[in-house]
Amino acid sequence: MTRRVMHPPAPADGRRAAAGSRNRRLAVIVAAVVAVPVLAYAVPAVVLAGETARGTRVAGIDIGGLSAADARARLERELGKRETRPVTLTAAGRTARLTPAKLGLGFDIPATVEAAMEGASTPAGIVRALFGGPRDLQPRVTVDDRVLAGELGKLAKAVDTRPRQGGVRYQGVEPQTVLPKPGRALDQEGAGRAVRDAFIGNRASIALTTRAVQPSVSAAEVRRVATTVARSAVAAPFTLTSGAKKVQLSPSQIAAGLRFVADGQGGLRPSFDARDVRADVEKQLVDAKQRPRDASFTIAKGRPQVIPARVGRGIDAKALGTAVSGALAAGQRSVDAPLTETQPRVTTAEAKKFGIKEKVSSFTTRHPCCAPRVTNIHRIADILDGYVVQPGETFSLNTIVGKRDKARGFVEAPMILNNRFVNDVGGGVSQFATTMFNAVFFGGFQDVQHMAHQYYITRYPAGRESTVSYPQPDFRWRNDSPYGVLVKTSYTATSITVDFWSTKRYDIESQSSPRYDIKPFPTLSETGPKCIPMPGAEGFTIDVWRIFKRDGKVLRKQKFHTVYAPEPRLTCKDPR
Repeated sequence: MTRRVMHPPAPADGRRAAAGSRNRRLAVIVAAVVAVPVLAYAVPAVVLAGETARGTRVAGIDIGGLSAADARARLERELGKRETRPVTLTAAGRTARLTPAKLGLGFDIPATVEAAMEGASTPAGIVRALFGGPRDLQPRVTVDDRVLAGELGKLAKAVDTRPRQGGVRYQGVEPQTVLPKPGRALDQEGAGRAVRDAFIGNRASIALTTRAVQPSVSAAEVRRVATTVARSAVAAPFTLTSGAKKVQLSPSQIAAGLRFVADGQGGLRPSFDARDVRADVEKQLVDAKQRPRDASFTIAKGRPQVIPARVGRGIDAKALGTAVSGALAAGQRSVDAPLTETQPRVTTAEAKKFGIKEKVSSFTTRHPCCAPRVTNIHRIADILDGYVVQPGETFSLNTIVGKRDKARGFVEAPMILNNRFVNDVGGGVSQFATTMFNAVFFGGFQDVQHMAHQYYITRYPAGRESTVSYPQPDFRWRNDSPYGVLVKTSYTATSITVDFWSTKRYDIESQSSPRYDIKPFPTLSETGPKCIPMPGAEGFTIDVWRIFKRDGKVLRKQKFHTVYAPEPRLTCKDPR
């Protein structure tokens, strides 16, 4: 008989109780595992809240572990020094020392601290806070672009050079090339970036770059114009017409005023300056009764009297220059001279207010009769007789008289050039300049430019004389009085006189030192058809004082220091 053993089933409540116990044990384990890192993060986060991480540096300044307020205070103190520390900007050999603040640069401290505090409460930030580790930050920078551009613009003015466009001018009637040359410009945009980077990097000097600025005209074009167009322009006279009247400009007159300049399109164009020929052209093309007339003066019974001015017809130098330039560009050799209504330089009303009432200075120099140089002295005296120098005007002999040439009655005569006497058209007019210089000296007017002769000439007062040539050296003086100055000239066969009429301001005296630093003259001999003998004279130095007095009281003194070279004794030998 088979026996089967049967086990009774487990109760349902017991099974549920066992499962619940296992789940509780698992939850406790999981909670413990999670709680460890949470507590590891939460506790430091609470403790370190509001502080920068250890090892945090801004531009080398340690702000690690500081509160936002303390970090800000430290950065303001340290970075603030850099805002007022000058930096040196260098470009093309030019330098400027400026503070960053002057350049419109500064530090944004609040934004810098905010950037340093970002991420401080993240796990990575907590790790840095707990265990350190470097963290280098760049400071936030503010830039006033307008101020920075303005300061760089000032530096650019000292650095930049315009390109030389090149052109053609003349020596006599021979074309001379002026070859183009690049210019230079500061790279202002790049300079702005360099300055900002240097400020952030705390560099004390900054080398700025420049770029080449190329001329618009090539050297090849300049050479082409010089060898073709420029030669053709002075190959023949140029005719100016006005009705039935004609006048010709000689090749030398054309060359004296003609230049070929950049046309802005890569080529050269003719540009004629008609100022030197205007007066002569006007006299030949316009009747004297039609030309404008300045108010002038006549001396009657020892007193100046006004001769009224007159509006007339004349030639405008600018319009004439434009007309001649256009004709030459078109290959033409004649043009109608432009006439226009022309106002006098000095009106009647102005002349009456000039205060020209008495002779304030006069000077005479003497010379041997009848030499060619006397013709030139008389010619320049005629040109300047009656000229009125207005209050504040600077008188320039070369500007008013212009180049001395045969067309206006000047002749060849000896002058000093390169240590020798040579013949030149207009030679001898320095005697007029010397005579006028002494009228300026004793009239108490301002000396602007005068140059003594290289060698002492016995007919002139030592240390009180002036040479002149064209275009340099010039003789210039300024009417620094509130009155007009009337220039009157007169001459004989052996003398030239310059009188100044105005309102007297000073009594002028002249005092001279003894001659000193005496140098003997050498003795030389030369051969050749152009050799001109020289008598020889010692060189020396002399000082002259101009003493300004009024009512017997000395107001001031002015010193003129003059050094004369020894003039060689030159004998001209017959080469045979």
